[in-house]
Amino acid sequence: MKTLSLNALMLTVLAVLAFAFTLPEKEAMMYTVDVQQSEITWKGEKVTGQHLGTIQLQQGSLALENGKLTGGSFTIDMSTLNNTDLEGEQKGKLEGHLKSDDFFGVATYPTATLTITSVEPQGDDTYQVTGDLTIKDKTNQVQFPATVTAQENQITAKASITVDRSEYDVRYGSDSFFDNLGDKVIYDDFYMEVLLVADSPTAEKAMKE
Repeated sequence: MKTLSLNALMLTVLAVLAFAFTLPEKEAMMYTVDVQQSEITWKGEKVTGQHLGTIQLQQGSLALENGKLTGGSFTIDMSTLNNTDLEGEQKGKLEGHLKSDDFFGVATYPTATLTITSVEPQGDDTYQVTGDLTIKDKTNQVQFPATVTAQENQITAKASITVDRSEYDVRYGSDSFFDNLGDKVIYDDFYMEVLLVADSPTAEKAMKE
């Protein structure tokens, strides 16, 4: 009886292991961001006021498993940097300055990228997201809250991201690099409000050990 019980136990263990190794891999749904429907607005502040504007995505995608955010990557077209609170010559001068080597050096660095590296669900479709943000070929970690809602074949994501420009060697008017700027200081932090609309899902095998 002991031999039979031992054999039965071994067979059970082998059956469980065989089942585990033959389970299908989890599938991640990859949603392509619709760059025309999506929107990024920015705000930069200085001692004497602030400026507002927009910038466009070149491409992007969001990964979800069982309706929950798991990852994503995005490319921002820096040439679309646009000011919305000025008009005419002042608007053109500010946009040109922001695109120049004083700020983002768009001719040399035409894109910026954000790759999500980890996601912590907070409940009610909210997440704490960590990602690698690359601007001017310099990469730093950013963390930000995001809300992601899934409806049939469409995803809507909203995020508020604060970026410290001094970490990307954007020096102009920064008191992190220059002294005695007085009321000419432009604050290091700038802010982005992101609205993403993504659709066209395709099933891709999630990379699982």
